[in-house]
Amino acid sequence: MSSPFDNIRINEKIQAPSVRFIDANGEMIGVMSPKEALKAAYDAGVDLVEISPNADPPVCKALDFGKYKFELQKKKVEEKKKQKIVLIKEIKLKPRIGENDYQVKLKAAIKFLEDGDKVKMNMRFRGREVSHSEFGMNLVLRFIGDLAPYGEPNSTYPRLENMQINLTFSSLKK
Repeated sequence: MSSPFDNIRINEKIQAPSVRFIDANGEMIGVMSPKEALKAAYDAGVDLVEISPNADPPVCKALDFGKYKFELQKKKVEEKKKQKIVLIKEIKLKPRIGENDYQVKLKAAIKFLEDGDKVKMNMRFRGREVSHSEFGMNLVLRFIGDLAPYGEPNSTYPRLENMQINLTFSSLKK
């Protein structure tokens, strides 16, 4: 099993012909060979860690690698906490839905959009209902209009596929 720290080069694993060295106090010393930087790091009692491998020359710092790994893990956990996970909530409608039921579904969709989630509206036609799909299409267009202040549909126009109409809404950016 590989660790996320396998790609960080430390001490003798640093292969660059020259490195920009930062000492244990955080002061920029200058460009030197990796052997000189490693000797200076060992004299300070810490490791030589390649901080920025893509720079020219690579930036290496004298620090305790264990503490560095711990700090990176803490940063990763903090970044993960700040991420917003967008869920897709589904609202199911039928073409012959009652007005009160429609209002309940609409309020639920509005709440989902205000929370930052996506809403998938699914209108399913059963049996002969598909022969009068205009009732369902009118209801979908009404639903789009009622949700307009809170979210926008991801597709331009709803269409009937396999006896159902699917439409996804994204919340408006604040």
